Amino acid sequence: MSQSKILIDSNSYFRLAKSIHPLLNEVFGELEYCLYVLKELEKEYDRNPRLKTKFHWVNEDEYFQNRKKKVNISNKEKKEIERTIGFLEGYKNDNCLGTSPIDIKYLATAFILDIPVVTDDIDMLNLGKAFDIVTMTSMDLLKLMLESDHINIEKVRETVSYWKYIKDIPANYKKNYKKLFKENAP
Repeated sequence: MSQSKILIDSNSYFRLAKSIHPLLNEVFGELEYCLYVLKELEKEYDRNPRLKTKFHWVNEDEYFQNRKKKVNISNKEKKEIERTIGFLEGYKNDNCLGTSPIDIKYLATAFILDIPVVTDDIDMLNLGKAFDIVTMTSMDLLKLMLESDHINIEKVRETVSYWKYIKDIPANYKKNYKKLFKENAP
């Protein structure tokens, strides 16, 4: 069976990697899911003082090493991704969406590789939906990990409690939590 790759956007990576470690390059579930980030995550983190302060642990060696292995992209796929970026940027501009160039790169990569992308960015989710790109939220990913016996419900609760502690809660958090996990959010 071949691996089922999933891209994880920076906002979801920052929310999940501290609580679920190692987060990347760990195969789980019957479909052999495996999470990857793009190299652009490093650039986004390095140029954003707010991220560096709030998520100071990101460059600790264990997390840095876990991010080293990236998803393989052929030269042909790279060219297709660049073309797709143009279409996504056009739609973004026409619809006044607040997606960053890195967000668009994630979506274009997911589209060309035909793999899901995890994000909590509402505009990114909407842009993905407009192009039939499979997206999921951080909570959807937690649910997938729980159903795959990769984590347990205590780890889900711990992760969500961490989001509350650092004041970095996704939109509709309580409603989505209750819908997915059939209990009130911590």
